[in-house]
Amino acid sequence: MLLYPAIKDLLNQVPSRYMLVNMVASRARKLSSEAELSGEPLEEKAVSLAIHEVADGTLQIEEPDAGE
Repeated sequence: MLLYPAIKDLLNQVPSRYMLVNMVASRARKLSSEAELSGEPLEEKAVSLAIHEVADGTLQIEEPDAGE
């Protein structure tokens, strides 16, 4: 079974597996919540959508503000 996108390609966008999992899980929860509130079903699973956002570069690490 081949996975797309490959984990090594995703790790080029994110520095660690731990951060990748946290980013994808957080975004998937947000996508699910937004879909539930709007009443529109998602065309794919939320996790798949979040992974594709990381691969495309649309979902990136949020840097904390210097004041925090």
